Amino acid sequence: MSHPQTVDYQTNPSLYKHWKLSFDGAIATLAADFDENGGLKPGYKLKLNSYDLGVDIELNDAINRIRFEHPEVRTVVITSAKDKVFCSGANIYMLGTSSHGWKVNFCKFTNETRNGLEDSSKYSGLKFLAAVNGACAGGGYELALACDEIILVDDRSSAVSLPEVPLLGVLPGTGGLTRVTDKRHVRHDLADIFCTTTEGVRGKKAKDWRLVDEIAKPAVFAATVKKRALELAEKSDRPADAKGVALTPLQRTVAADSLAYGHVRVDIDRAKRLATFVVKAPTAPVQAEIAAIEAAGADWYPLALARELEDAILSMRTNELDIGTWILRTEGDAAQVLAIDAVLVAHKNHWLVRETIGLLRRTLSRLDVSSRSLFALIDQGSCFAGTFLELALACDRSYQLALPDTPERAPKITVSDTNFGFYPMATGQSRLQRRFYDEAPALDAVRARAGQALDADAAFALGLVTSNPDDIDWTDEIRIALEERAAMSPDALTGMEANLRFNGPENMFTRVFGRLTAWQNWIFQRPNAVGEKGALKVFGKGDKAQFDWNRV
Repeated sequence: MSHPQTVDYQTNPSLYKHWKLSFDGAIATLAADFDENGGLKPGYKLKLNSYDLGVDIELNDAINRIRFEHPEVRTVVITSAKDKVFCSGANIYMLGTSSHGWKVNFCKFTNETRNGLEDSSKYSGLKFLAAVNGACAGGGYELALACDEIILVDDRSSAVSLPEVPLLGVLPGTGGLTRVTDKRHVRHDLADIFCTTTEGVRGKKAKDWRLVDEIAKPAVFAATVKKRALELAEKSDRPADAKGVALTPLQRTVAADSLAYGHVRVDIDRAKRLATFVVKAPTAPVQAEIAAIEAAGADWYPLALARELEDAILSMRTNELDIGTWILRTEGDAAQVLAIDAVLVAHKNHWLVRETIGLLRRTLSRLDVSSRSLFALIDQGSCFAGTFLELALACDRSYQLALPDTPERAPKITVSDTNFGFYPMATGQSRLQRRFYDEAPALDAVRARAGQALDADAAFALGLVTSNPDDIDWTDEIRIALEERAAMSPDALTGMEANLRFNGPENMFTRVFGRLTAWQNWIFQRPNAVGEKGALKVFGKGDKAQFDWNRV
C-alpha cells in the first residue's frame, strides 16, 4: 500500500489490553480495565478508562466471541474493573490530535459496535446490562445507553453525564443525544440541562429523569446486578447446552495494492482511486444439515464469508481514505449461492445460523454507511443471486452486461427469499423496499419473478439495475461513469450518497448516523472546537476556549 496499514481489526482475547472477559453460566461479564499506556497511537494516555479505536476493536471482538463461542450466554454485563470510574468516554487528547477523517471513522465504528448490541438484543436474544459502578461520562454513558438496561451505583459520587457541549464544544454524537431522547424518552428540557452541565446527574434524580433504570447502594450493587442479569437471561432463547464455534484467525494476505482472503479479494487501482471487491461463491456444495454446519464451525462458508467481508470493508474504510470508489463484483455459480440461501432460510431459528445471518446483516449495513461510492458490475462469471444480490442492491449504481447475440452466455441476477427482509438496513427496510419506496406494484412485480434468472434487459425492466449496456457499449459506459465519479468532490458525494441511501423512514439508527455524518462532521471542523483556541484543543491545558459568537 502507499502507506503502512495502520489499523488491524483482527484480535483475540489473548491479545486484549483493555477488557477482561469472564463467564458464569448464562452471564458473561465484560469489565473495562483500559491500559492507559495501550493506546493505538502514541501521544496520549487512556486515563480514567477513556477509550480509543483500539479499545472498541477489542469490544467488537469480545461481543462477537460471546455471540459465536458462548451460545450459553444470555446476558452480558458491562462494568468496570477500576475503582470509582466506569468509563470517561473517548480520549480527549486522542480526539484533539487526530485528523478529521480519523475522528469520523472512529465515531462510525464506535457507533456500529454500540448499534450491534441493540441488534443482538432484538434479533438474537442476547441481552446487555450496564452495571455503572463509577463515573460514567460521554462515550462511556453512550455505551451504557446501548445496553438494554442501566443500573447505577448510588454512592453519592457516581454520575452519568454527556459533558461534550460545555467541555469540548462538540456534540454527544456517537448516539448519546439520540438514545437519550428516542430510546430513554428523557424529557427534552431535562435533556437540555443534562447535556449542558459537566457534573452529570446521580442517584435518585438519574432514575427519576429516566437516565438510568435502577440505582443500588454499594453494599447491594453486585447482588442487584446479578439478580437483574438473571432475570434478563430468562427472556432469552439462546441454548444452554450448545457447543460454541471458535472464531479462528482469518487467513488474509496483505500486499501493496491488495487484500486477499479465502472468499473475498480486494484489488486497488491507486491511479484511478478505486478498489474492486470480488466476492466468490463456494466451489462445492455447502453443509446443509445442522450437525455438519456445527462441525464446519468458523469454516462454514456463510460465516467465513461474513467475517472476511467485514474485515475487508473495515480495513479499506480506515486505511485507504483516498480510494473513493468501490466496485463490487461476484464470481461463481449462482446455484451454489441460492443453495446457501435455502439453508439459511430453513435453519434461521438455529442459534448458529441465526448468528451468522446477524453477522451478514451487520456487515451489509457497514457497506451502506461507508463513505465511498459503490458501483456493482454484473458481468460474465458473476453470481449476484439472493444474499449476493444484496451487494448490488446496496450500491449507488449497478450495471448489468447485455449479450443480445449470445443470450445463453449473458450474466443473470436472481432474487430469492433473503432479499425480502432477511437483511434489513438501518431503516428497518429491506434494500428492495428502500429501492422502490415500499410501493406494492414494483415489489409485487419483482416477487413474481423471484427464483428466475434475469438477464440485463429483464432486470432493467423490473428496475433492479441502473443500466444494461451491451458488449459494444459496456467498456466505454463503465469507464466514463467511473472517471466522472472520480472527478467529483468527495465531500459532496458523501453527503449525497448518505441522503440517497437512507430515503426510508427515520428511526433511532438513521438519526444517529444522520447526526454523525452531518452535525458532528460539521462541528468537528469548526474553529470553536478544533481551532487553536477551540474547546477540544485547549482541554486539559488550563486555557479557556475562545469562541466565535456568531450563530450559524
